[in-house]
Formats: sequence, C-alpha cells, structure tokens
Amino acid sequence: MEILSNPETWISLATLTILEIVLGIDNIIFISIQAGKLPADQQNRARKMGLAMAMITRILLLLSISWIMKLKAPLFNLAHVFNITSGEWVEKLAISGRDLILLIGGLFLIYKSIQEIHEKIDHGDEEEETDAKPHSFWGTIVQIMILDIVFSLDSVITAVGLADHVEVMIAAVVVSVAIMMWASGPISSFVNKHATVKMLALAFLLLIGVSLLAEAFDQEIPKGYIYFSMAFAILVEVLNLKSKSKKQSTAPPR
Repeated sequence: MEILSNPETWISLATLTILEIVLGIDNIIFISIQAGKLPADQQNRARKMGLAMAMITRILLLLSISWIMKLKAPLFNLAHVFNITSGEWVEKLAISGRDLILLIGGLFLIYKSIQEIHEKIDHGDEEEETDAKPHSFWGTIVQIMILDIVFSLDSVITAVGLADHVEVMIAAVVVSVAIMMWASGPISSFVNKHATVKMLALAFLLLIGVSLLAEAFDQEIPKGYIYFSMAFAILVEVLNLKSKSKKQSTAPPR
C-alpha cells in the first residue's frame, strides 16, 4: 500500500479532516436547530440521520469529481438581462451549475434563518410546548437534505483542491462526520438550552446564507472571518452565561 506509507497521505488526511469539521460547523448548527423542533425522542435520530446523509452526499459527490468540475461551466449570463456588455460584472454574472446551487441554498438558508428569528421574537422563551406547531420528522429531514447538498458541495470542492487521492478525501469525510456525530448531541443541547446562543446561531446561519449568495456572484467573503467573529461572539456569550450563573448561585435567598 504505497498510499499508506506516504507521509503526505496522513498529512492530507489530518488537514482535510480538520477542514471538513470546520466547514461542517454550520451544518451541525442548522441540523441542531431543525432537530430541536421535533419531539425529544426523535431529535437524536434526526441529528444522526442528517449527518449520515451529509456523509453519503459528500462521498457521492467525491466519486463524481468530473461532474463537479463541469458545474463551473456557465449555463447562462445575467449580464444580458441587465444589458451589461463590458466590465468585470459580465464574468461575475455568468451563472454556472455550482453558482445556481449556491444561490438556491443561500436563499433557502436566509429564509429559514429569518423565519426562525421571527418565530423566536414573536413567541419568546415562554412559549408552551403545547402551543408549538407540530413538526414532521421527514419534513425536517428533507430540509436538512437540501442544505446538506449545498454545504457538501462547498466541502467537496475544498477537498478536491487539497488532496490528490479520492480514498483520502472519503476517509477524511468519514472521520469528520464520526466526530461531528459524537459532538452533535452536546452542541445541540447547548444551542437549544440557551435562547441567546440559539439567536447567535441563527444570526450565524443568516450570515452564511448571505456569503453563499455573494459566492454565487464571485464575491467571496472569507469564511475564516465569519467563523472567527461567530466564535468570538459565542465565547463572549458563554462568559456572560457563566457570570449570570455565578450571580444566581451567590445571591442570598429571598
């Protein structure tokens, strides 16, 4: 096994696994929020099924690398609609299959995030379980599947650019999804338990949706900035929660 004896293989595997986990954070958050709407006995199943489908989607896309590369070929150009005949926007408004997927995925993510934020503002934290609208298990899974395709496409394109062997890419996907399955429970519990953290997570998903729209028009927003700003905001909120908890524990009983 020449591949296994090559140190570069293991370096690629470790690098890709870390990147897959980082790129999968937004997927975990979306799955956690959607699964949190289901009855308690279905939530863990929905999370695991959603991540399993993400893994299958990514593996199938990796096995269709030639097709993925064709997705970059322009299908139509919006510049003609706006009568733009010269300048950089002629190229930026050329819409490929990949751009179309990012565009639809971005709009869907923005819609879902705004819907969730609107619902949270309207009902607040005091909404009774009996007043909540019932959510279909398979309806939730379908929504997760739609976003899985978008997030997987981004992940696969990154993997193709960093590794030469499909076997290494698939191994990285399997390992990263296994880690995400292990972490999805605590992350989901933490996000759904704290209202302010959930609102931050929804704001994060909204920002990701905007970045997908921008990327569809070749206006890339570095994801490192997005992840760093959100991680910083969550860190501040965690410190805030710890401070509140400490005050409550030290407060004299009434």
